[in-house]
Amino acid sequence: MISVAIITLNEEKQIKACLDSVSWADEIVVVDAESQDNTVQICRQFTDKIYIRKWAGFAEQKQFALDQCSHEWVLSLDADERVSDELREEITQLIRQHDTADGYLIARRTYFLNKWIRHCGWYPGYQLRLFKREKTRVSQTRVHEGFLVDGRVEKLDNDIIHFSYESLTQSLEKLNRYTSLEALDRMEQKRVYWYDFLFRAFSTFWIKFVAQKGFLDGMHGFLLSWVSTLFKMVLYMKIWHLQRLSPEEVKTIKEATL
Repeated sequence: MISVAIITLNEEKQIKACLDSVSWADEIVVVDAESQDNTVQICRQFTDKIYIRKWAGFAEQKQFALDQCSHEWVLSLDADERVSDELREEITQLIRQHDTADGYLIARRTYFLNKWIRHCGWYPGYQLRLFKREKTRVSQTRVHEGFLVDGRVEKLDNDIIHFSYESLTQSLEKLNRYTSLEALDRMEQKRVYWYDFLFRAFSTFWIKFVAQKGFLDGMHGFLLSWVSTLFKMVLYMKIWHLQRLSPEEVKTIKEATL
């Protein structure tokens, strides 16, 4: 028996396809952060386990969703993800077995500007997404949160399909939001100086486009490598700024940023 856990916020464009791909599950749990579009109405076509909860950050929302699941196994998805037919079959066969791991890493087939990116370090990009509920908790970070399993972890063979970054505008909007969150998580680490803006940023481009063979993805790989470079530069600029504010100013930013 398996539950699917999904958090949402204004996802009317994506959520139906996501839910269609997991309609075979025994239970679907949706935690919605007070969406202002038709997200909740669409979700009601698939499940009655919908919880409206003020946005408290990625980790808090996902932990709450996990806590509402009732089955032994949980599959965590984002609204812009889909379960492939091959992955569905692999999961349903696995949960019938008695000798299993406690958690499973699943590859993500991520699309950037409607193209599957095979390089730039994006594929397979394994993430822990299938796990036994009672042995799992969510890591408490503001962004890039994940699941921590107390037990044996293995890999599945098939993919989650991830339709992220449909436009450059969307990718830059996410860049601004995610760098703000990650900067708060990292501001108490190593001191940042002006030269980090350049050296760390352009080393990112070399890693993505050359070392991780982003050039094999053509212009999409080139654009993605530059977006990643910009992400790193903005991140270190924000860390630099936070490290030079007073504790009261940082506290105000933390309270305003989720």
